[in-house]
Amino acid sequence: MRPVVIVGAGVSGLASAALLARDGYPLTIHEKGARVGGRTASVSYRGHTLDNGFHIMPFYKKSALYRVLRMTGLLGRVELAGVTEISFHSGSGFHGYPSGIPGILRLSLIPFRSRLVLLRLLLPMAFATLRQTEGMDGRPLSAVTAGLDPRTKAFFEAVCMLAFADVPDRVSLGEFARTIIRANPFRGGTSRFAYPASGGYDSICGSLASYVAGHGGSIRLSSAIRRIHVRDGRVCGVSDDGGDYTEADCVVVSAPAYQAASMLEPGVLDQETLARIKALNETTAVVEVHYATRRRIDTRQIVFPVGDRYTSKGIFFTSNISPALCPAGEHQMISGTPVDARTAGSARASREVARMMRRDIESIYPGFSDQVIWERPMAWKLVESVVKKPGMVWRSKMPHALPYIRGLFFVGDSSVSYGIGTDSAAHSSLLCHPLILEHWSHSREGVAGRLRPRLK
Repeated sequence: MRPVVIVGAGVSGLASAALLARDGYPLTIHEKGARVGGRTASVSYRGHTLDNGFHIMPFYKKSALYRVLRMTGLLGRVELAGVTEISFHSGSGFHGYPSGIPGILRLSLIPFRSRLVLLRLLLPMAFATLRQTEGMDGRPLSAVTAGLDPRTKAFFEAVCMLAFADVPDRVSLGEFARTIIRANPFRGGTSRFAYPASGGYDSICGSLASYVAGHGGSIRLSSAIRRIHVRDGRVCGVSDDGGDYTEADCVVVSAPAYQAASMLEPGVLDQETLARIKALNETTAVVEVHYATRRRIDTRQIVFPVGDRYTSKGIFFTSNISPALCPAGEHQMISGTPVDARTAGSARASREVARMMRRDIESIYPGFSDQVIWERPMAWKLVESVVKKPGMVWRSKMPHALPYIRGLFFVGDSSVSYGIGTDSAAHSSLLCHPLILEHWSHSREGVAGRLRPRLK
C-alpha cells in the first residue's frame, strides 16, 4: 500500500497523522507553510512568544485534543498549565467566573434572582442529550437571552468570548448547549482550561509532528498540494505546486472546506456538496492587541469587561498562564474583541478599535499606559464561523467522506465535529480515524486479491 497523504499540518492534520503513526501506518504530510501549526502558529517578537489569537485547551482532560495526546503517549512530553483565575469586571469591580453549574449560585456579577433564572436556562442544556442539542443548531444563543437583564446578558457575552471569540447572535444555541454539557461535572465534564506551560500553543503541534517523524512519518514543509486526482470515483494521486505527481490511494485534507474544493478538478464534487461548501465559506473577524509591560498588571489570568461601555471583550494576562512567553522582568497580555470583516480589513478602523481597547484597560487599571513597553495590534479574518454559527455546526458541516469518492477524507473544524476551536479540529480527526482505517483495510484486501492470481 502507498502511504496516506495528509494535506496540512495544523491541529487536525497532525492529530490524524499521529493516530495513524501510532498504529504503524505509512504517511506523508504536505504543509504549504514553512512550519507546522496552521492557524495555531506562534511568532517571536522582541523576545516574546505571541500566539495567533488567544488559544487555550477547553475542557482540559475531557477535551478531544487531550484525548489525542493521551492516545499517542504524548502527555509526558507536553506539560500543561491550568487556566483557572478568571473574572468579570463591571462598574462594581471584579466578580469571579463560575466554575461549573454549581458556581452559578455564587456568581456575584448578577443579582440572586437572576442567578436562578440563569440556572433555569442552563440546567436543561447541561442535562440534554446530543440529539436534543442538534434540534437547537439552527437558532442563535441570543434567541433565549434577548429578554434577560443586562448583567445576565453580559455573562453570556463573556462565555461566548471565552468559548467562541464571538457574540451570542453568531453562536448556535446547539453548540452552546454542547459546551455546557461538556462543562457539566455531574456528567463527567469540566469547565477547566489548559495551555502549554512551555509557552506557545503551537508547541502542541510541534510535539505531534515530532511524534509522527519518530514513528516513520514524513513531513514535507513548504510543499503545497495543488491538485488531488480522482479517477473512476477513486483517489489516485496528488500533484504539488512544483507539478510533481505522487500516486496515492488515500488522501486526508486538513483545510477549510473551500480550500479542499479548490484542490479537486471541476465536476468532481456534486452540486449538493458544492452548495454545502459555499454555505460554510464565512469568516470570523477579530482585532487583538498584544502588550508587553514592565510590571504585572493583575494576578488574574483572564478578565472579561462586561457592559456597553467597554470595547474590549476579553483581557488575557498570558504571562500569568505561562511565564515562559516573555523575558524575565517583563509581562505579556492580550486584549481582543470580535469585529465585522470590514473593520478587520481596514487598518485605520482596526487602529481605532485598538485605541478604544487600550482606553478600556486604562480605566480598569489606572496607570497601565505608563507600564507599556510596546504594543502590537493585529486584525485577522478566518473561515471558522463553522465552529459556532447557527446552521453551520456539528452535522451541518463538511462530511468526513463522500460516498462517490473512495479514499478522500476531510478533517478540521469545517468538517463534522463539535467543540471549541482547536478542540473541534481534534474531534474531527477522532471521528474520521475509523473511516480511514476501514478504507485502508478494504483497499489492502483488494490489493491482496488482485495480486494473489499473479503469485500462483
